[in-house]
Amino acid sequence: MKLNPNLVATSASPVVEAKRWIAGKSFPADRPLLNVSQAAPIDPPPEALREVIARAAMDEPMAHVYGPVLGLPELRGEVARQFSKAYGGTITQDNVAITQGCNQAFCAAIATLCAPGDEVILPVPWYFNHQMWLDMAGVKTVPLPTGAELLPTVAEAEARITARTRAIVLVTPNNPCGVEYPADLVHAFAALARAHDLALILDETYRDFDSRPGAPHDLFQDPDWSDTLIQLYSFSKAYRLTGHRIGALIAAPARLVQVEKFLDTVAICPNQLGQRAALWGMQNLHDWLAGERAEILARRAAIEVGITRLPGWTLLGAGAYFAYVGHPFDEDATALAKRLVDEAQVLALPGSFFAPKGDAQAARQIRIAFANIDRGQIAMLMDRLASLA
Repeated sequence: MKLNPNLVATSASPVVEAKRWIAGKSFPADRPLLNVSQAAPIDPPPEALREVIARAAMDEPMAHVYGPVLGLPELRGEVARQFSKAYGGTITQDNVAITQGCNQAFCAAIATLCAPGDEVILPVPWYFNHQMWLDMAGVKTVPLPTGAELLPTVAEAEARITARTRAIVLVTPNNPCGVEYPADLVHAFAALARAHDLALILDETYRDFDSRPGAPHDLFQDPDWSDTLIQLYSFSKAYRLTGHRIGALIAAPARLVQVEKFLDTVAICPNQLGQRAALWGMQNLHDWLAGERAEILARRAAIEVGITRLPGWTLLGAGAYFAYVGHPFDEDATALAKRLVDEAQVLALPGSFFAPKGDAQAARQIRIAFANIDRGQIAMLMDRLASLA
């Protein structure tokens, strides 16, 4: 059988792998599985938004045919308007492409930047789908270590830049660590990228759940931002549209000419119903989204308090949908994660899923995605972790 060696060499999806750990298993009614493995809302969109989707499906014939490759002009324009206001900069409709989820936005960005053999710098721990796509594309992942606060440094990044480097990727708030990158650090990375004629890919999938008031950075205030910056965004988390696959890529119009080629080849156009839902959500669900953010921040606070009360456990980072923790056991994090299923009825992902193979620090770390468990279940999670021997 002939297979693409780059695809064969790519690790399986950690989420898919973790689901195999619970396949065929049943859990007591009085001790149900707590699934903290995947960072995605499982509840449906609010009823008003579902009604918008239903009406579009029934009443809009154009919602069922191919649309513009780069997305509905109305949605592109709304993203440009709201993001310009939020960041205090100038973003136009011509800077915005709508994609089939934020993962596709990342893939499209890399396709415009890299040929096989090129390099991209990823901070560790990294978002595994980013690293998987680089492997598939034949692009070398250059790991960038992070310190005790799980923040990369410009000096460490600059030391890893070579003639083949094409981009640096930052995710903030971070997946898997939850850490919110300080504005001055993001600004410094943009300056580094510009100095070396690289792209800074800034994945802000979780921007709606950032705990800080105001804009998280000032990059869009630079009139020449599009020379360096490629921003990624997801509507999935904000409006519970994960199954509709709607994301966005914000970049220079000249780059979007190339993005359009990629998107036309792999999807032709973004999901039409999902785009209409995202547009309506942006225009009508501001207060509802503020409530969602407040609830996520409350869960974050509950996680922070709970972890600090567990003997031997260490809270390394928390924010958005995630807590990243150090465990106290003399075993690899993957082995511990499998044991958690059987002994604590908890499905979580080990740090080894977010780092290069053999990473010693990752072996001591676990990611907890708390968006799908309420504060009562968070208390239950802490009790179960405390009971482990």
